[in-house]
Amino acid sequence: MELYKQEFGQNFDLGFDLSLYPWLVDKSWHNDVSPSFYFKAPTGFMVLWVDYEDPVQREDSEQDRYVVMTAVNSGTDKYSEIHHDEDSTIIFSSNHTDSCLVFLLTAHESEVTPI
Repeated sequence: MELYKQEFGQNFDLGFDLSLYPWLVDKSWHNDVSPSFYFKAPTGFMVLWVDYEDPVQREDSEQDRYVVMTAVNSGTDKYSEIHHDEDSTIIFSSNHTDSCLVFLLTAHESEVTPI
């Protein structure tokens, strides 16, 4: 079972099939507000946060469902520890799955700039 399902329940719906994006590494943890996944882009590490589809279920109902932030690696290449810090910026935010997937594919393959 995927880590995000262990941490947030088997019925948590990402809105997309995670197996189609094998470069997204599940780093979900039950003390976070939502599942998260990191990936390496040409510009560095990024973290995708995926919240509940229904805004009423979100800790912050005004936050978009999909948020991508810049991230840092406090570990090593072999034992990475990817997270955002005080210098991290939001580079993508949307409630739309299709827009998120287009952004992820673009970010994974090319340079992106913060919004």
